[in-house]
Amino acid sequence: MSITKKVTVLAVGLGLVTLSACGSSDSGGSGGSGESKTVTLVSHDSWAVSKNVLADFEKRSGYKVRVLKDGDAGQAVNKAILTKDNPQGDVFFGVDNTLLSRALDNGLFQSYEAKGSDQVLPKYRVDQDKHRVTPIDTGDICVNYDKAYFSEHKLTPPTSFDDLIKPEYKNLLVTENASTSSPGLGFLLGTAAEYGDNGWQDYWKKLKANGVKVVDGWEQAYNEEFSGSAGGKQAKADRPLVVSYASSPPAEVIYADPKPTTAPTGVATGTCFRQVEYAGLLSNAENAKGGKALLDFLLTEEFQEDMPLNMFVYPVRQGAQVPAEFTKYGPQAKDPETMAPDKIAENRDQWVKSWTSLVLK
Repeated sequence: MSITKKVTVLAVGLGLVTLSACGSSDSGGSGGSGESKTVTLVSHDSWAVSKNVLADFEKRSGYKVRVLKDGDAGQAVNKAILTKDNPQGDVFFGVDNTLLSRALDNGLFQSYEAKGSDQVLPKYRVDQDKHRVTPIDTGDICVNYDKAYFSEHKLTPPTSFDDLIKPEYKNLLVTENASTSSPGLGFLLGTAAEYGDNGWQDYWKKLKANGVKVVDGWEQAYNEEFSGSAGGKQAKADRPLVVSYASSPPAEVIYADPKPTTAPTGVATGTCFRQVEYAGLLSNAENAKGGKALLDFLLTEEFQEDMPLNMFVYPVRQGAQVPAEFTKYGPQAKDPETMAPDKIAENRDQWVKSWTSLVLK
């Protein structure tokens, strides 16, 4: 993730170009008479990179990078599938393990083994026979809480899924729609992993009865509904619990002015689901050569070590260093819920359909 996504200000001042048009406007792509010197990255809203790191890639490769941000990860993946025959760009970044099989089954990507793939930690490698996607980052989807709210109300913050259905937490939680949002889907999968195929629906009935609020995507949930975020404080939000990321607390510290000594938000560590994000060369990419160079770049040590303080995710490259200020406020969950990719692929669509019928109707 993203673990995206994180705070709206992440993209401010990065010098990236956001496109609204479908497809690249540059002629002379990989199928043309000349090679395009622009490569277009399609991503969710939380893509971010340091300006100097991106400039270094552009200087060394000779490619100018354009970035098209296409909403929450779930929305971005769905749109990329719908436009796969006339893709909006060359590389897609931000499809995660909750949606990976949907992207692969729909032929979203073409094969390419990125340079540096052998440096990816083995536990994050997938699709090793075809190399249609490249692991880029990992993080944990978890419930976050507003420390000030719980202190003022003399209420102990929840620590587990079970806690969230207790009466003292009624009308406090906001989550994202599992059918449109990657963190929303991750939270659903976390409950399925915790309570099993036959138990998660009963859990959600109890969660609904306890006043859970559902919104379309992460930006709305975190920055408009969650009272603990900088955006939520400005909007006078009234939900002190939100489905977000284990890395959201360090974002609240690092981007605050003045910077607090402790994070204003915390993580309910017993509600976490491990997310892995991938990138791939889009089928029918106009500039496949530039797309391959960009994928290589995403696995470099330079980019991998730049991610934590920009997108607030952990690198997947072996030996990549993580800044101390990131790990201080946002350590990875020690025992997150996980689910095998084949089980996600087998059950996801039916679970989302059942969840929609149960929670939204």
